[in-house]
Amino acid sequence: MNSIFIIIPALFLFALGYRFYGGVIERLFGIDKNRPTPAKRLNDGIDYVPAKNSLVLFGHHFASIAGAGPIIGPVIALTLWGWLPAVLWVVLGTIFIGGVHDFSALMVSVRHEGRSIADVSEEIISKRARIIFSIFVLLALILVVAVFIYFCAKTFVDEPKVVSPSLGLIPVAMLIGFLIYKRNLNIVYATGLGLVCLFCLMLLGEFAPIMIGANAMLKWSLILIVYCFFASIMPVNILLQPRDYLSSFLLFFTILVGVSSIVISQPVIAQSAVIAYNTSSGPMWPMLFVVVACGAISGFHSLIAGGTSSKQLSSEAHAKAIGYGAMVVEGVVALMAVIVVGSLTGFDKTINLAALIKDIGPVGLFGKGFGAVSEVVVGRFGIFIAITTLNAFILTTLDTGTRIARYILEELTSIKNKYLSTAIILLPASFLALSGKWSKLWPAFGASNQLVAALTLLVISCWLLAKGKPARYVLIPACLMLVTTIAALILGIINYIRSADYLLLVISVFLIALALILSFESYKVIMKRKRIKCVN
Repeated sequence: MNSIFIIIPALFLFALGYRFYGGVIERLFGIDKNRPTPAKRLNDGIDYVPAKNSLVLFGHHFASIAGAGPIIGPVIALTLWGWLPAVLWVVLGTIFIGGVHDFSALMVSVRHEGRSIADVSEEIISKRARIIFSIFVLLALILVVAVFIYFCAKTFVDEPKVVSPSLGLIPVAMLIGFLIYKRNLNIVYATGLGLVCLFCLMLLGEFAPIMIGANAMLKWSLILIVYCFFASIMPVNILLQPRDYLSSFLLFFTILVGVSSIVISQPVIAQSAVIAYNTSSGPMWPMLFVVVACGAISGFHSLIAGGTSSKQLSSEAHAKAIGYGAMVVEGVVALMAVIVVGSLTGFDKTINLAALIKDIGPVGLFGKGFGAVSEVVVGRFGIFIAITTLNAFILTTLDTGTRIARYILEELTSIKNKYLSTAIILLPASFLALSGKWSKLWPAFGASNQLVAALTLLVISCWLLAKGKPARYVLIPACLMLVTTIAALILGIINYIRSADYLLLVISVFLIALALILSFESYKVIMKRKRIKCVN
């Protein structure tokens, strides 16, 4: 299959989805550009800070939600089930479920003073729902922070060229944030200065890679833990906003290079469109929909939308572009990942992607595919650009995840000391990262991430019903994701029983129990709203 016949129709559908279906969801929430947002009403100079420009917040939001998920998940799905199922779920899932989930989570949080969806669930459903949801999300975030500390440190060890652009961007971002917010420098000039510095850092990394000798994994992990602590407590407009904003240009550049390279070279995917329905990882349904994860929908996105982004939104008029639009761009990243990796089978028909992914992993496979396809545009620098960009994804998710975990803990426990709450989050996350214990828990994360998405959509459905608005646009995706995720967990339980993996067995049963309790609480609210509507 010539990849041009995949990417052009998919991009067209993404554009239509954003323009029309995104517009439907926008009208559902009654966007009012004149309504003051929490960022303006509650501006505290630390967490609640209106973004200077909608592009700044878009960059922060997109860089935070993307992570490595839209690359790793779709690449794994491609090697297991084939390119067609992966592409269909990425495109349709992004338009009808992922974009709806992200935009809705952002707006509900904005309408509730920038509070998280977990915290809002008490007002919408019950106190029990809030406690269960908050604990569930908090544990998932601690695991995310631990895993990304490990992977980021490993990238620094394996690819020392990315250290300079990854860590060097931190002081550059602080300088740009200072110039924009404290010295009111024109954002065009500030952006230009930041991008020049980023380009210089990339050149420095290419020609002077940084290596720190023995015990490099431990050293980099400790450095990242310290960074997470300070990133969590610093004013958001001084570090996170400008750093993610500048990082987003690197991400957009990579997307531009990848998509243009596909259009110019039109690589062929020689792999079968559908490889198999049943694989070693399970049947296509439900496992494909869980494995692709962030490429179509991710519960982690609701934590970003209702965690940091809702506290920085300066106008509701920007909500569609940031909430729905960023998810569409992430769908483009996932689509690009599927095509460049699948194209390896066209460059070399002897390549077995299923075998190759076991040797070099999904990240290495993406780098190899991106390097091969993009050679027509950037020459030999393709792999370096791909790995640097991927690490930028990882680092933004790492610091944003730490900050959101602090928010959730403070909402749950009423702890007011940001230093203490951040330390409480980083202690278990650091233990999991440094000890390697995270690897035992990580297999359960994919399902738990999708479960957060399903439960978020349930909470939003109840919110819409309470406001007298039609909930079907959110409730139908909620039910689909809930059934799919629970089915995936049940398949996991069967495998854990066979392999006598009792830790993951207990965790999976616990996740299903939490999901069923929250679903029942939501069901009671939905039925109550329907009865009230019938009476009226």
